[in-house]
Amino acid sequence: MKIVKAREVGEREVERLLTKAAFDEVELNPKIRESNRKLFGRDMSAAELVRQIVGDVRRDGDKAVIHYTKLIDRVELTPENLLVSEAEFEAAEQAADPAVVASLRKAAENVRRYHQEQKPNSWMTYRDQGSILGQSIIPLDRVGIYVPGGTAAYPSSVIMNAVPAVVAGVREIIMMVPPKNGKINPYVLLAARAAGVKKIYKIGGAQAIAAMAFGTETVPRVDKITGPGNIFVTLAKKEVYGHVDIDMLAGPSEILIVADKTADPVYTAADMLSQAEHDPLASSIVITDDEELAGKVAAEAEQQLAKLPRREIAQASIDRNGLIVVAEDMMQAMRFANVSAPEHMELLTAQPFQLLPYVRHAGAVFLGAYSPEPLGDYFAGPNHVLPTGGTARYYSVLNVETFMKRTSIISYTQPALAAVSDDIIRLAETEGLQAHANAIRLRRNEKC
Repeated sequence: MKIVKAREVGEREVERLLTKAAFDEVELNPKIRESNRKLFGRDMSAAELVRQIVGDVRRDGDKAVIHYTKLIDRVELTPENLLVSEAEFEAAEQAADPAVVASLRKAAENVRRYHQEQKPNSWMTYRDQGSILGQSIIPLDRVGIYVPGGTAAYPSSVIMNAVPAVVAGVREIIMMVPPKNGKINPYVLLAARAAGVKKIYKIGGAQAIAAMAFGTETVPRVDKITGPGNIFVTLAKKEVYGHVDIDMLAGPSEILIVADKTADPVYTAADMLSQAEHDPLASSIVITDDEELAGKVAAEAEQQLAKLPRREIAQASIDRNGLIVVAEDMMQAMRFANVSAPEHMELLTAQPFQLLPYVRHAGAVFLGAYSPEPLGDYFAGPNHVLPTGGTARYYSVLNVETFMKRTSIISYTQPALAAVSDDIIRLAETEGLQAHANAIRLRRNEKC
């Protein structure tokens, strides 16, 4: 694993190493690109491929969805079996371990309780001369959530997307999950039931995003799409944005650990690998002011890697994006951490709460040795759908307000309008909008 010392390479070089490529700058694996060339008959970038799929689904609906599901996922579907049936739910209940289901329900309750506390309220206030101003908080009518289903199943993502939508009061939630051998993981189905999702479609990839954005004969059009996915899903969300709202443009998973000499190298290495096993493109970074700890963490990570079932994936991630930075002091470490703006930031220090005020950019912050990143992924309650790729500079974690919209409320009496009419007319005429001015002028001379 690469170890870089800030005093030797300089701050600018460290900041360069910590600055991530944009999600749409990621190059496709040559094997994936070659596979796509065989499937589609020509070499295409990820963006070109997604644009074709989205355009076809928008034009041809179910026909295109079924075509691309067969072509890419090698699953043959019909309009009649795109939707998960009650029999499939029953089979999932029979196949599932009751202990796992119980844990999913506990997790869903923790997430529900946490998000209930986020829920904003509508409000109105009285102003001068009987005028009223306010804001109405309105849940969206229908949202679509995407749950990945590639190399692993993610029932936790079901909970993290669906529960806040339910808390927000969304009327209808539909879910898309790519099928594996024509089926969906039973825990994904049962998590959906526990979270309140009624309709689940066996559709994945860019075709799933396009179906939700534009609607098909079988899939209803949604108002917003949330949930993480691979590069094709993310590019599809970008492609349909404007026709429908989205939560964020997410990239590969990330963790950045700020550690001092008190950090346990075993814990630190384990937490790095918790993200590395997601994806070869995942990023795992440690920033420490202790050179001895840096060496111990690198050695420990190699030992733990050897025992992982997903070793090949984790090794590729560590080789490509694993990094340990030795900072000159903890304040420099925190500056570097904010440059990275990571999805997950752990503070493994003697006094983590003393560093918390210096955190400017992070999707979620985990404080102390007993608050590891998987606690947030699965159980604690805060959402695990987080900004990646440095976008924590401006994106927020998925939350209840993601599924709501704000509408302004304005009510003036005639005297209240008359009192401000000169200002409004003056501003409207300055902009050359005489009809705006007239709409005010005609009202101001009325008798109260």
